[in-house]
Amino acid sequence: MTVELAREPDTLEFGERLGAGLRAGDLVLLAGPLGAGKTVLARGIAAGMGVTGQVTSPTFVIARVHRPAAGGGPALVHVDAYRLTGLDEIDDLDLDTDLTDAAVVVEWGEGVAEHLSDEYLVLRITRRDDDVREITFEPHGERWQRWVAAQPALG
Repeated sequence: MTVELAREPDTLEFGERLGAGLRAGDLVLLAGPLGAGKTVLARGIAAGMGVTGQVTSPTFVIARVHRPAAGGGPALVHVDAYRLTGLDEIDDLDLDTDLTDAAVVVEWGEGVAEHLSDEYLVLRITRRDDDVREITFEPHGERWQRWVAAQPALG
């Protein structure tokens, strides 16, 4: 399934809808080239989870934990795996432990973070020449297959 998002606010809104349904143990991998909109999508996810404050790419710190302002939902662990060189480095972050009480969103996570859970969602983002973002869903595991199947016409 693929959705087209014409403007940055559409990407934020889509992320909010996704984030509102995330629960502890969820793993979402954001894939796409530089400038595709991974961090914009992560900001929307954070907003949907009730996180307030600035959400930026954790490129230099690798991972940031954001807690919802209302305190009722799971934390968001936002990871940027761009500078990681292998599975050992992602394992050193202990993200599998974070999955017990947080939702984990990993930018550049393909090839390094899939092993953290049997169930995860890859959101493959491309940015066309007209600035429209296309997000393709790649669900892994029953939870995410059900989630994708339950989505009405997205976008």
